[in-house]
Amino acid sequence: MQIVEVLIEYAKSSLNRPFSYCYKGNKKLVKGIRVLLEFNHRDLIGYVINVTETNLNLEQYEEEKGFSISEIKDVIDDVPLLNEELLSLLDEVSSYYLVPKISVLQSMLPPSLSPRKSSLKAPKIAYDQYLEVIDESEEDLTNKQIELLRFIKLEGRVLKRDIKQVSIIDKLLEKNRIQIVKEEKRRLKVPDYQYQTPPKLSEDQNKVIDEFNNSNDSVYLLEGVTGSGKTEVYLNLSEQVLKAGKSVLMLVPEISLTPMMVEYFLHRFSNNVAILHSELTPAEKYDEYRKIAKGDCKIVVGVRSAIFAPLKNIGLIILDEEHTESYKQDNLPFYHAREVAIMRGKYNHAKVLLASATPSLESRARGQKGVYHMLYLTKRINNQKLPTTKIVNMLDYHNIDRDSYIFSHALRDELHKTLAKGEQAILLINRRGFSTHVTCRNCGHVFKCPTCGIALTYHKKDNMLKCHHCDYVEPLPETCPECGSKYLMKTGFGTEKIQEEVERLFPSARTLRLDSDSAKNKSKIPEVIEAFRKKEADVLIGTQMIAKGHDFPDVTLVGIVLADIGLSMPSYRSNERAFQLITQAIGRSGRKEKPGMAIIQTYLPSHYAITFAARQDYELFYRKEMEMRKLQFYPPYAYLASVTIRGKSEETVIENTIRIVDFLNDEFLDDGQILGPSTPYIPFDMGLHVRAILIKFKDPKKAHDILLKMQELFAYNSAYELLINIDPYNF
Repeated sequence: MQIVEVLIEYAKSSLNRPFSYCYKGNKKLVKGIRVLLEFNHRDLIGYVINVTETNLNLEQYEEEKGFSISEIKDVIDDVPLLNEELLSLLDEVSSYYLVPKISVLQSMLPPSLSPRKSSLKAPKIAYDQYLEVIDESEEDLTNKQIELLRFIKLEGRVLKRDIKQVSIIDKLLEKNRIQIVKEEKRRLKVPDYQYQTPPKLSEDQNKVIDEFNNSNDSVYLLEGVTGSGKTEVYLNLSEQVLKAGKSVLMLVPEISLTPMMVEYFLHRFSNNVAILHSELTPAEKYDEYRKIAKGDCKIVVGVRSAIFAPLKNIGLIILDEEHTESYKQDNLPFYHAREVAIMRGKYNHAKVLLASATPSLESRARGQKGVYHMLYLTKRINNQKLPTTKIVNMLDYHNIDRDSYIFSHALRDELHKTLAKGEQAILLINRRGFSTHVTCRNCGHVFKCPTCGIALTYHKKDNMLKCHHCDYVEPLPETCPECGSKYLMKTGFGTEKIQEEVERLFPSARTLRLDSDSAKNKSKIPEVIEAFRKKEADVLIGTQMIAKGHDFPDVTLVGIVLADIGLSMPSYRSNERAFQLITQAIGRSGRKEKPGMAIIQTYLPSHYAITFAARQDYELFYRKEMEMRKLQFYPPYAYLASVTIRGKSEETVIENTIRIVDFLNDEFLDDGQILGPSTPYIPFDMGLHVRAILIKFKDPKKAHDILLKMQELFAYNSAYELLINIDPYNF
C-alpha cells in the first residue's frame, strides 16, 4: 500500500498543508501528479507532494497512526506535471509571497493540467489523421480505390478529413494498402511569416548589445526613450542566445502588445515561437504548453503568466515595459513577474533584461545602486526628434467653448490639421464607457454595484450599467429605484463618449476604439491595431492599451484627453503611473520621418507628473518622486506588505483586524510602520466586508518571519479569510 500526501485544490491558507490518503492500486505513484479523491464529502483534485510505501494493510496503518485514512479514487497523471526547475520555483514563489502552494500551481499550469476538478473536463490532446500508402499494389482493387490510392501516393500524405469517400478509405485500410498516421494538432493558428532581414543597428543599439554581452551581471535595466529601437535589441540578443543553444522568454505587459511582438519574433525566428496569454482558449493554451514542454520551440512570447512557461535551458528573459503594473498579479498568488523572472534567471544562470522608457522607481533605484546593470538608449532611431508637447489648462474658460466641453480649441485645431494632411491621431483617455456614473437629479441616488459598492459606469452602446471591478452588469432603468423620478443624469465621460464626440465634430473622420470592452473578442485587438496601421481609420481612441509599445508610422498627433485621471487615486504610485502613461502615450507620435505633436489636457497643469511627462524628462521626475517617497517612507526606501481580511460579518472582520494590528504593532515595534485598519476603496467585495492593513518595513527577513507567525496565529479561522500581499501595487 502507498501512503500519499496531497495538497487540496482549495487555495486557502487554512488548507495549505498536506492531507494523507492511501492507494492500493498497481500504479507506482510519484511526486508531482494529480489524483482524484474525496474531501469533506466532495470529489476534488489533489496534487501529490510525497509518496511512501508501507507493508501494513489499511486497518493496521490506521490503528498505528490513531486516525482513519481515505483511499484515492483515481490517478489522473502518469508522469509529473512540472520539471525540477518549476518544482523548485513553486517552493520559492510560495515561500517569498507567503501564499498557498496550490494557488501557485494553478497559476503555473494551463486549465487542462491544473489541480482543479474543472481540469477533468478541459480539452485534451487533439490529433490530425493522415493517410499514407504502405502497399502500392493495385491488385483486387476497384477503379475508385485505385484512383484514391494513386492520389494519396502522389500527394505523399493526405488529411483523412479531406477525403469524403469514407467507404473507399475503409476498404483500402482493410486491404492494408494505406495506413492512418496520427499527428498532434496545434489549435492556435499562427501566420507563416517570411524571414525579415534585420535592419542595420544604430550606434547606441550596438553599444548596448556589446555592453550586455561583455558583462557577467545577472540583471540589466535598459532605459530607452520611446522610439529608440528597444525591440531590435531584444531580437538581436535572442538570436545570439539561440545560436548558443539556449532558449528565450519574452514578456510583454498587455495582451494588446502580444500580436505585434509575436509578429516581430515570427519574422525573425519562423515557427520556433510559442505564444502564451490569457485570451487563448483552454485548448490553445494546452497545445502551446505541451509544445514548450516537449522542447519543440525555443522562444516563448507572452504576458505575465508566461513567466511559468516550461522552457528548459533558458539563456535570456526579457520584460518589455517593465514598469507596467500588470506584471503584478492582484489576486492569489500575488506574484510579480519581475521577481519570478529573477528567480528563474538565477536557477538557469540566465540573464534578465528589464526595459522601459519610464522604469519603475524600484528598478531605477536598484540600477543606481548597482544591483541592476544600467543600459541606456538616449536617442530615437535616425535621431528623430521627440514630439512637441503642449499642456492645455481645462480650468481656463478661454481654452474651451460651448461646442465641446471635452476637446479644447488646441486639440480640435491640431486634429483638424492632422486629418487635412491625411495623417493619423491617437486619443487617449484612461477610462472606458460613456459616462462614469449615473445619478438621480431628484433625490441624488447614485447607481452602485451591489457586490462592490462602487459607482457603476454607463455604456451607451448596449445601454447597460457596468462595474469595472467585478464585471456586474444591469440594464439602465428608466426611473430611479429610490424615488421613481425619470430625471437620471449621466456625468463624466470615457472612450465611448470620446468616440461619439470625434464623430460629431469631424463627420468625415474614420474612427476605431480599443479598450477592454471593445476587445472582449480576442481577435479584435490585432484586427483593430492592424486596421489602424493600414490607415483604414484616421483616429484611434482608447485606454492605456494603446499607450504602450505600438509603432504607427503615420501617427503625428496624440491627444491625452484628461491627463489627471488617476492622480487623485488613493495610491502612493498615482504620480508615477500618471507620468508613465503620459510619457508612453506621447511616445506614439512622430516615430518616423514626420514630426510629432502631443496635446495634454488637464485640470492640474502645474502638477510635476504632468509637466515632466510633457518634457519627456524621466530624470527630473525620478528625483522629485524619490524625494516624496523618502519623506513618506514608501518603496524604494521601504518594503511593503498588505494584509486583507474579508468575511460575511462586518463585526467579525473589524474585531479580528484590530487584533491583528495589535499583534503587528507588538512584533514590529520600532522596525516598521503599521497603517490601519482602513476601509479600502472597494469596501464590499463579492458579498464580503473588507478591511486592510499596510505594513512598511526595512528588514524583509524579519518581516517574513513575523508575517509567517501572524499567518499561523490568525489565518486558520473559518469566520474570515486572511490574505497577505507582498510588495502590493494597489494600496
